Amino acid sequence: MFYWVMKHVLVGPLLRLAFRPWTKGVENVPATGGAILASNHLAVIDSFVLPLVLERQVQFLGKSDYFTGTGVKGRLVAGFMRGVGTIPVDRSGGKASEAALRTGLRVLAEGELFGIYPEGTRSPDGRLYRGKTGVARLALESGAPVIPVAMVGTDVAQPLGKVIPKPMPIGVVIGEPLDFSRYKGMENDRFVLRSVTDEIMYAILRLSDQEYVDVYAATAKARIAAGLPIDAKPGRPAASPTPPTPPAAGETDAR
Repeated sequence: MFYWVMKHVLVGPLLRLAFRPWTKGVENVPATGGAILASNHLAVIDSFVLPLVLERQVQFLGKSDYFTGTGVKGRLVAGFMRGVGTIPVDRSGGKASEAALRTGLRVLAEGELFGIYPEGTRSPDGRLYRGKTGVARLALESGAPVIPVAMVGTDVAQPLGKVIPKPMPIGVVIGEPLDFSRYKGMENDRFVLRSVTDEIMYAILRLSDQEYVDVYAATAKARIAAGLPIDAKPGRPAASPTPPTPPAAGETDAR
């Protein structure tokens, strides 16, 4: 109920007025059942604009710091994040990735939409960076379809370092669902995970028409901060080794 009020009464109307979002491919999001929305990540407002254009609720992960603030401001931030469907996750420590995975699996098992940014962090320069394989693990372990999403223009409305975004039209392009059920049971094969991730990133690339850089966004940010070149040629997701095909029922793997 709180989510509905936030989207349709409190926050949603203001966001629609400010950004006048245009969409393409919204019909590719299933009306029911769990699905993974894998999007490029250009600005903080991505997590607010994408749910705005869909009928169904989308749940994203957010650092737990957003929910532990004190005073009036802390309570307002926590209430806002909960209202837009953000799930708190402790991102510190070595078990952060596993906690995020388990949270995503729970959301999908409940038949909900789970939003994820395969790049792991916002793009430092508007280009699309190498995807982390967590999205592939999530897809293979859950069996849920992956729906590629491209946010368009949010980096112009809210460049890195800008807190209050500039009102302007922005877009959301949604591609056809990707089915990776052929790799069921192979979520621990690193070659399979890399191949699936690259396929997802290529689907996002086709929708967004961004320039692709085969470096992790976090690495690129660290190099930029240190005054070093990113050292990667633009292009498209690198071709990964072809994953082995699982043996058919009644057959054995002779390798």
